Amino acid sequence: MFIVMMIVDMTALDVLSCCRPLDAATLADDEVEATASIFKALGDPARVKIVNALATRDEPVCACEFVPVLGLSQATVSHHLKKLTDVGLLGREQRGKWAYFSIRPEAASRLEGLIRLPEVTR
Repeated sequence: MFIVMMIVDMTALDVLSCCRPLDAATLADDEVEATASIFKALGDPARVKIVNALATRDEPVCACEFVPVLGLSQATVSHHLKKLTDVGLLGREQRGKWAYFSIRPEAASRLEGLIRLPEVTR
């Protein structure tokens, strides 16, 4: 008899999957926390530049390409990419020694739904 165990970090998926749009009648505490963590991840100008760069590309982008664009060290760029990946916004693919990043399609549509607010009438 063989037992196979696999440890999978579902934290990133849970953050995005539990968020309801901000115009929901009510939000549970865990939904508020998850939504805040997404906005917190996007609350840094370098991370916004990363998401912008990825949103304009059809193919995954090598982490090495962000260093000259952002004018930051490789370690700092890696930190920002990790934050965006941890909340589930980015997908990461290892190719040799380099990691390539892309916006997760389900994350993009979930984020769009999260911030879509109805028109406010006064």
